[in-house]
Amino acid sequence: MRRVLILGGTAEARALAAELAGRGVHVVSSLAGRVSNPRLPVGEVREGGFGGPDGLAAWLAAERIDALVDATHPFAARMTASAAEASARTGVPLLVLRRPGWREGPGDAWRRVASLPEAAARLRGPTRATLPETVARPGGGPARVFLTTGRRSLPVFTGLAGVWLLARSVDPPEPPVPDNVHVLLDRGPYTVEGERALIREHRLDVLVTKDSGGPMTTAKLVAARELGLPVIMVDRPPLPAGVRLVETAAEAAAWAEG
Repeated sequence: MRRVLILGGTAEARALAAELAGRGVHVVSSLAGRVSNPRLPVGEVREGGFGGPDGLAAWLAAERIDALVDATHPFAARMTASAAEASARTGVPLLVLRRPGWREGPGDAWRRVASLPEAAARLRGPTRATLPETVARPGGGPARVFLTTGRRSLPVFTGLAGVWLLARSVDPPEPPVPDNVHVLLDRGPYTVEGERALIREHRLDVLVTKDSGGPMTTAKLVAARELGLPVIMVDRPPLPAGVRLVETAAEAAAWAEG
């Protein structure tokens, strides 16, 4: 029986696991274990890391894996690099499955940046003027930022003078949390109506997010467009050279089966 390892707990990873299991493929899904109460895929599941590319390469060989699919989050650059290196060492073919990124449309006011530190810099001092409209509040109050880049990114944005953060994440960030940060624990999918209400309730001035793609969290972008909020969009990290990419579980299943 063909054996396929799927890296990641994304919706695309779960869809691929179900598709391959239905085709009679033995699927092992590997979850990093960073989210409490994850949604589990069908088939065999393992949790925890491999110990870098060396550990992953050894595991692929020991388990006689025929194909490797990286369906991790688009910003899991370290895991993708490890997968590419382990694939090169073992000869196990690798495919990256990523949902399409978001595209700016009419009425959107986005500024794309290459990294989280660059996004934080856009909220600091004179660089605010590079946004479509200033994020400084009338009367000189602190800019109120809707931050949806994940709890692990919070240290990048703390310590900014004149900035108040509403940081939304699935799990609590590591303490201590600065006084100018309000943490909102919530898990999508979200609605446009709910996101509009949230923006109005907290009088938010700007949205900072990562280009994760997919429908689960697009409501915040629609609400931002409707309410005229500028958006700082962090671009995805580039893939390792030579890695093949597909955007749907059906494409990945056809590749992995063959």
